[in-house]
Amino acid sequence: MTSGPDLSFEYDGYRQGFTHIAGIDEAGRGSLAGPVVAAAVIFPTGHFIKGVDDSKKLSPARREVLFEAIRGNALSIGIGIVDHAEIDRINIYRATINAMEMALLNLAIKPDYLLIDAVPVTNIPIPQLPIIKGDTLSFSIASASIIAKVTRDRLMVEYHSSYPQYNFLSHKGYGTREHIERLRQFGPCIIHRNSFLKKIFMRDVPPEKS
Repeated sequence: MTSGPDLSFEYDGYRQGFTHIAGIDEAGRGSLAGPVVAAAVIFPTGHFIKGVDDSKKLSPARREVLFEAIRGNALSIGIGIVDHAEIDRINIYRATINAMEMALLNLAIKPDYLLIDAVPVTNIPIPQLPIIKGDTLSFSIASASIIAKVTRDRLMVEYHSSYPQYNFLSHKGYGTREHIERLRQFGPCIIHRNSFLKKIFMRDVPPEKS
């Protein structure tokens, strides 16, 4: 039984001769509103920050603390964001891959090996290892999960200011009971993913005009 993410996968990469290993993860894939956000993080060889874990296992306050620690210790961080409209246009799977590719391209240092949470980034010609539940196993992937989650949560807090009736401040766009009830009361707003709402309401609900 693991006690949390460690550097086992990173050291496997170091032993193969790789030096700049990027962990990659996303946040917001299952949300009903807002963007999907991906992050890529490269640390100095062997660097470890105590307490880093899958972002879903951490409190918002703890994520914020670790977000700053990761920013202060990483060699490079890249962010990729794909908005609700593009998600509806190309589907969430493709949007997630695109966000990951953007995150990699936004790194200041080119990685030579990728550790990815589950989904391979097939258009990037870099050796890579997709790891099922990687954010619970790899320190680098867990770090990326925190960067992606905090970045996306901050965006959703900004959206809350524009659309307070949905209380994005609380659920960040995910399909909680409260969010579903508010959707039924107010209808969707411009940042809701229409393709996701169809699955919930079994009909095409047009977004309100901005």
